[in-house]
Amino acid sequence: MWRDCALKIALVLIGLLFVAGIYPLLLFFNHEAALAMMLSLYVTLGVFLLLAVRNPSANRSLIAFTAWSSFAHAAVMGVQALRGFVEHSELWGVLALIVIGIVLTALAPAKQLAGQHAAAVERRPAI
Repeated sequence: MWRDCALKIALVLIGLLFVAGIYPLLLFFNHEAALAMMLSLYVTLGVFLLLAVRNPSANRSLIAFTAWSSFAHAAVMGVQALRGFVEHSELWGVLALIVIGIVLTALAPAKQLAGQHAAAVERRPAI
């Protein structure tokens, strides 16, 4: 039970963090095209993470994508910082992305068996 609550809190915090990227997106829109495009993806991902709070089990793939894409982004950004392609201060972002990946991986909902999923769908109220 505490794990579900912790996951929902993490999804809200990470979702809000990503949605907050709308501000730098608007600032860099005309000056840094590549950065604006990347931020637009993170803002969109943040919106979907906030929507996933209602039913994390049904959004297991989204949570896994967020975790693993955070690890991938951290790896690329870390190599770029260490090789001098970007400023060393970017390593703070690498750390943040690694923490996001670890938290989401650790709290990710368990994979449901096919029978459990079918039973859950049958119990779902009709809209």
